[in-house]
Amino acid sequence: MISFEEAQSILKTEFSKLNLVTGHVDLVDSVGRILAEDIYSDINLPPFDNSAMDGIAIHFAPGITEWKIVGEISAGKFKDVRIDENTAVSIMTGARLSNGCDTVIPIEDIEMDGDRASLKEGIDIDRGMNVRSQGNDLVKGKIALARNTLLKPRHIAVAASCGQSKVKVYERLRIGVLATGDELVDVDGTPAYDKIRCSNLYSLLSAVKAMNMEPVNLGMARDDKQLIYDRMKLGLDSNLDVLLTTGGVSVGKYDYVMEVHEKLGVEIKFWRVNIKPGKPVLFGVYNHNGKTTLVFGLPGNPVSCLVNFLVFVQQNICSLFDLDSTRKVVAVLDDNLKKKDGKRHFMRGFCTYEDGKYTVKKIGSQSSGNLAEMGKANCLIIVEEEKTSLEKGELVECIMI
Repeated sequence: MISFEEAQSILKTEFSKLNLVTGHVDLVDSVGRILAEDIYSDINLPPFDNSAMDGIAIHFAPGITEWKIVGEISAGKFKDVRIDENTAVSIMTGARLSNGCDTVIPIEDIEMDGDRASLKEGIDIDRGMNVRSQGNDLVKGKIALARNTLLKPRHIAVAASCGQSKVKVYERLRIGVLATGDELVDVDGTPAYDKIRCSNLYSLLSAVKAMNMEPVNLGMARDDKQLIYDRMKLGLDSNLDVLLTTGGVSVGKYDYVMEVHEKLGVEIKFWRVNIKPGKPVLFGVYNHNGKTTLVFGLPGNPVSCLVNFLVFVQQNICSLFDLDSTRKVVAVLDDNLKKKDGKRHFMRGFCTYEDGKYTVKKIGSQSSGNLAEMGKANCLIIVEEEKTSLEKGELVECIMI
């Protein structure tokens, strides 16, 4: 058994060896994808000085509070209206400023009388107010979006402003999921006697999909060596980047996954990590015809399975792409926590934010098979190996889930 930190070090090394493929996609289809190159601005943004408000544009002069309106400029309909200190032009939001205009007064701060505008009593103005200067957001030739950005709608707007109709992104990692166990029935089946529904298959497939990677459903296999071998071989031969199996990684009579890994030629890097839940986790590397597939044997207990995915798989995929990995916060503990062993615990909790601080409390049972309690949690409370108790009011690190 190895420590959590040792496991993460091994995983970081092996994930870095994956061959990342890139391709170009239409801009509108790139949301949720990871940018594979820097995007540079091809123009200044804004491309010209423009008004941030509906109002009047003036040439600022101290003490002058009344102006004659000599023209109007709206967005996309520029007119070079010449003004002096005593004249102004009516202007709309986004409209380009004409020569001589250096200040915009909002319409709500002035009173109009025919073609005369005067500043309302008690309103102060400053030179340059409500003007968006050319290049204030981005200067031509500078990086607008950095490589490894996880593209969201706000990033799409930036790319569009830079004239990018297509963007270069990383191809999604193909991640296969196989559930093993004689006790499993599919989600639409009715479990009888000693059977249970296969929740792990669906939790992992959805977790992969939530990362916007490509899930590959390899289904279920009974506790039969040949069946597990055949299904794993099918996955390994289908150009997977990562293969996840659930169940069969402990030391029971019918726990065949380790043996099947070895038969397939998977190089085992570690088995069992000093954590709770999820100690029996298995990790290995399969190399075939120049293709590397990372293989995880996750425990069958549903909470252990999902925790393993979050802290080992998800975190390292995020690190691979230099993304913010599992989001961590420091919270004030709202109850006492105790543990009896020297493992690193990931306890299910519920974290709230109020009055500028996070507060967290443990969620009910910490059993590795209790899915209902896992469904109520929104974080994992990290309790380090050397700590056996934490008191209410102490600060703890939490992984938001």
